[in-house]
Amino acid sequence: MNTAHTPSPAPARPRPWHGIMVATTLPFRDDLSVDYDAYAAQVARLVEAGCDGVVPNGSLGEYQTLTDDERDRVVRTAVEVAGGDRVMPGVAAYGSAESRRWAEQAADAGAGSVLLLPPNAFRADAASVREHYAEVARAGVPVVAYNNPFDTKVDLTPELLAALHADGSIVAVKEFSGDVRRAYEIAELAPELDLLIGADDVLLELALAGAVGWIAGYPNALPDSCVALYRAAVAHDLDTALPLYRTLHPLLRWDSKTEFVQAIKLSTDLAGHYGGPVRPPRFPLPAADEAAVRAATEKLIADGHH
Repeated sequence: MNTAHTPSPAPARPRPWHGIMVATTLPFRDDLSVDYDAYAAQVARLVEAGCDGVVPNGSLGEYQTLTDDERDRVVRTAVEVAGGDRVMPGVAAYGSAESRRWAEQAADAGAGSVLLLPPNAFRADAASVREHYAEVARAGVPVVAYNNPFDTKVDLTPELLAALHADGSIVAVKEFSGDVRRAYEIAELAPELDLLIGADDVLLELALAGAVGWIAGYPNALPDSCVALYRAAVAHDLDTALPLYRTLHPLLRWDSKTEFVQAIKLSTDLAGHYGGPVRPPRFPLPAADEAAVRAATEKLIADGHH
């Protein structure tokens, strides 16, 4: 059965962090140098498929393995291809001053917004978190907070997010806690704070709860089907969204696993695009995980997803 989806035109975006912003994987050559030409082609392919923009140097991706020059050039490549309002660089760093410098670099490159983790070198308290975001916001580019209490050990609770928004430090939150109940509490405490889907495998639940964007992983591999899913979900078209969500979920759930980068790159390769290798300390998927990702991807491709 062919279930291919033709991407619909992207709706107008009132703010540059709205819509599907793909947390792009980064293509490396066999010698593990950055393939900027392949990355430019990847960004162009995603925008052509109907994605609204890209998130280079995503906060839990491979940016940690990049030199400063590589990290800078990745952002500038994305802006050159997609246009500044379509680019939301990750600006996470151990120090607030360094994160602010990366935010300033993003602004200088023309990016429309940035994505920022809380301090994660230690279990930061609320006061430290608020000062961290305030410092980076001084760079003058809109800041999207990233709440991932599993990997950072710092939880941006609805109350803390409301305080950050009241401080003027953030415009939106990428919500990765997996607790969809928080969407409603965030809306009550900070009605003007934009909610962005932060994990592929809670897309439908958060879209129904009022999310206005998706910082996405699996569109790297299957952008057309993921665009169709997102557009249907935010339109509350359950007749379209629910069966598509169920079909894609065996892959979408890999976005919430530790090995998400390897999984998405493998699926991208299988879909006929270039995913490529990973840089240490990441290594290829163990055999059992590779087999699971391969089987799920190949089934979707055979059914016409792309």
